[in-house]
Amino acid sequence: MGLATRRLRILVMGVGNALMQDDGVGTAVTDRLAGAPDSNTDLEIIDGGTIGLSLLPQIEDADGVIVVDAAELGAEPGTIQLFIDDAIDRQLSGKRRTVHEVALMDLFSAAAIRGRMPPRRALVAVQPACTEWGLDLTARVAAAVPEACAAIRRVADQWLATAEAA
Repeated sequence: MGLATRRLRILVMGVGNALMQDDGVGTAVTDRLAGAPDSNTDLEIIDGGTIGLSLLPQIEDADGVIVVDAAELGAEPGTIQLFIDDAIDRQLSGKRRTVHEVALMDLFSAAAIRGRMPPRRALVAVQPACTEWGLDLTARVAAAVPEACAAIRRVADQWLATAEAA
């Protein structure tokens, strides 16, 4: 009798405030991923909004978490940077500029304290141009959405391939 293999449960969480222009890039990315006809069925895609501890059970139940969010990278608007595992902690432990950056660190800390931190974590960070009131992403950040989706798929595919090889 062969051993049954369990697929990784990968949670993709877009965070941000869609009422604050580029701050909503995380939810724009997850909306696009969820609506794609070739959407990866191995991904659980959620809108994390501005984050809260109510998301803790979903984080703790995941084998991997990919968060997509606007972040101050000191780069040109629309620049994407990927932080994996401990690099997320270094990024979030610096000066935080948004409430959801603080909340994300709190969420990961709570999971760690409970001994339920997902073994795989990634942050797809997008440099915003404007986080003032407004419903639309700025042009440069909107243009980065497909690249952010591709980055999420690359990370997820790598995790899935690594798990299958183990």
